[in-house]
Formats: sequence, structure tokens, C-alpha cells
Amino acid sequence: MGTLFAVFFMFEQNIIKTPTIALIFITYFSGYIYTKYQNSKKVFYKVLVFNVICGIISAGLIIYNHNDGRLVKWLIIVILGLLYDSKFLKYFVREIPLFKIFYVGLTWALINSWLILPEFNSEIFWISWIFITALVLPFDIRDMRSDTVVTFPRLIGIQNTKYLAYGLIFISLLIAIFYLKTGFSFAFFLTSIFTYVLIYFSENSNKETYFSFWVETCSGLPLLFLLLYWLIN
Repeated sequence: MGTLFAVFFMFEQNIIKTPTIALIFITYFSGYIYTKYQNSKKVFYKVLVFNVICGIISAGLIIYNHNDGRLVKWLIIVILGLLYDSKFLKYFVREIPLFKIFYVGLTWALINSWLILPEFNSEIFWISWIFITALVLPFDIRDMRSDTVVTFPRLIGIQNTKYLAYGLIFISLLIAIFYLKTGFSFAFFLTSIFTYVLIYFSENSNKETYFSFWVETCSGLPLLFLLLYWLIN
């Protein structure tokens, strides 16, 4: 879904490149595998080898298709990912109260507005950061009984957390409407409506698939709605 979100902005900037799409997918996928299985002693070394291979492939894609500056950007984002949740560190970002949602949004935003573009794009950065930050809040609602750190649902309650998410989505949509081209802003508008509905029905009693499938799908919807818009028009 993160890759699809990035491709949406690549279309908007008219810079679709297959090696860049592959780089983004490998980066997201290897990061997910590392985070998910770093505590499993049985498969951790296999995961570590897999991540090293992914790193080599990613570096190769950048060197042969981009430049040294892109490689530095990628390395910074990878380091930010490791700082988010790495058990070998004494302290990591995920343990900081209330900070997780902003940090996740930051890393996604840097990929969309910095890594894939020749120059930093502030509008895409803010659209991505605010939208993904809002999208993380339902997961905090899901985990509010198991989280060991203070999160927004535990601090202000589920309903107020939903209000916060609504506000963030609305701000992100406003920026998209004023900045993105018509088809792209319309696709983001439809995505926002769908996201509002999912946030509204977010409860910690929902099944895991509600969050891991439906809520996560929201970041891929802008591209889906964009393709439908092009098909219709």
C-alpha cells in the first residue's frame, strides 16, 4: 500500500520509473519483514540475510538508475526506519509516548516528497504526513489495551481520537484540493470519504482484518480512484 501511495504522487509529478517503484516496494517490504520477525529467534537470521540482500539490490537500483544523492536519501530513510522499532537499541521511537503516529507519517512522507523526487516537494510532504498520521490512529485504537506506552486513545479516549483523525484527514484533503491536479485531488477526496467511514467504525473490538486489510488499504485508494477516474474520462 505504501508503494501504491508513492506511485500516486509519481503520476502526479509525471516521473513514473520502474526502478524507483521497485526500490520503494523493496524498502517497504524488507522493513515490514524486519519489524514483524525481529523477535523470532527461529527466523531472525534468515530475515537479517534477506534484508542484507534487499539492501544490496536497493543500492544497485539507485546507483545504476539514479545518483549518489538519491542513495544518501535512501540511507537516511532506512536509518529512520531502524530507529522506529529495533529491539537491539536500548531506546527506540516506538516507545516514546504519543510520538509514534507522527514518526510513521514522517517516514512515509519523506519517501513520497523527497526520495522519489529530484527536489523536496513541501505540498506532497504535508499531504502524505498528515494523511498517514491520521491513518495510524485507528491502529492505536486497536492496540490501546495492549500498548505499554501512552497513546492518543489511552490519553483522550476513542471518540476524541477519531475527532483528531477526522481533522487531520480534512487538513490533508484541503492541501490536496488546492495543490494537486483535478483528477488527483478528486481521487484523494474519494479516499478521504472512505477513510472517514473506516475511522468512524474503528473500535478495539473489531477483527484484526478490519485494520490490517481495510484501514491499510486506504493508502492505496488514491491510485485506485485515480485509475478509475482516467478510465471513466
